[in-house]
Amino acid sequence: MVSLTVLTGLNLLDYLDRQLLAAVLPALQAELKFGDEQAGTIATAFMLGYFLTAPIFGYLGDRLSRRALIAAGVFVWSLGTLLSGHCGTLGALIFFRVLVGFGEASFGTISPGWIADLFPAARRNNAISVFYLAIPVGSALGYILGGFMAARYGWRSAFLWAGYPGLVLALGMFFLPEPARGATESAESKAATQPAGWRVYGQLLGFRSYVLVVAGYIAQTFALGGFAFWAPTFLHRVHGMDVEAAGKFFGLSLVVTGLVATLAGGYFATWWQRRTGTGYAWVLALSSLAAAPVAYAAFALDDLAAAKLGLIAAMALLFLATGPVNTLILETVTPAMRACAMAGSIFAIHLFGDLWSPKLVGYLSDQWGNLQRATLWVLPAALVVSAFFWGWLVWHTHRTRAQG
Repeated sequence: MVSLTVLTGLNLLDYLDRQLLAAVLPALQAELKFGDEQAGTIATAFMLGYFLTAPIFGYLGDRLSRRALIAAGVFVWSLGTLLSGHCGTLGALIFFRVLVGFGEASFGTISPGWIADLFPAARRNNAISVFYLAIPVGSALGYILGGFMAARYGWRSAFLWAGYPGLVLALGMFFLPEPARGATESAESKAATQPAGWRVYGQLLGFRSYVLVVAGYIAQTFALGGFAFWAPTFLHRVHGMDVEAAGKFFGLSLVVTGLVATLAGGYFATWWQRRTGTGYAWVLALSSLAAAPVAYAAFALDDLAAAKLGLIAAMALLFLATGPVNTLILETVTPAMRACAMAGSIFAIHLFGDLWSPKLVGYLSDQWGNLQRATLWVLPAALVVSAFFWGWLVWHTHRTRAQG
């Protein structure tokens, strides 16, 4: 439990750092005079540093000391966050956001496999769900802290205060005992497939369930990336909320919906999985299917109260899938491939997902002069695509169980 607590805390800091840019975006744009497309480019730069290096850390994470790799990643992303607060040009900000992405790729790729080696299959999804509670809580703190600091002390202060703690906390990893790879698996499962060099990434395509999980995750991440980056600015620009109030509302909503929905989705999916063997897949498919029309309504409604309610409901539905999707990424491959499986997922969901969505929404907003119209056309449609692939996963899982 100590390792799970420490890794969850670091994951919280990870997502706090990641969302600071969105929280301070209006203030940053006002000072540095960036348009919406340029702002989207900064978010894209982070994703480039994140997903392009993930396969490298996946390869190393299945072979070298995971403790050292994670500690180095935490230090690097914290340094990048700190230096982001000293930027005065678009080029410098892009460079340091790439550095943040590089550091977070190490942690995000390797730490889930570490947790999988601590818990047997019956308890693994619940542990993974706890670990990923850091997504809503950390993201919310990022929005709240960023909005608060930007309003009172300037947007640069948010990056400075968020960067320093990580430089210290990176050292805490060296006090954790590292579990053996596949420690909670049977001897047969541990020996089933050993890493086969860089060819392991090609071998992942042979796991049909893994491919379907990641395909649906790509579409969901596309929607989430645009949603998370532009939601506070959407509330500010379309509904007239001030920057701090928009960040505070979005942050508090993330905390409440994320905590409740991530835990509820994780524990309910575990219960369903134990009884049917298909619970994880069903939770994924139904959550995206329900979220698409709710998200559309949230962006289309002109009434602020109704739009807020729609945003809260959409967030809750999307967070239901957090635990099950990451558990399936780990369990649809062999234990010796888990870091590479997570890296392959990270690479795919960002290359084809949220690498493009913030920039696309920003581009359409600039072209149409209407941010509301841009979000309305792009994001709910991606959720429909996600529901399609995860519905296919349900069918494939049922078919495999019937044949097996």
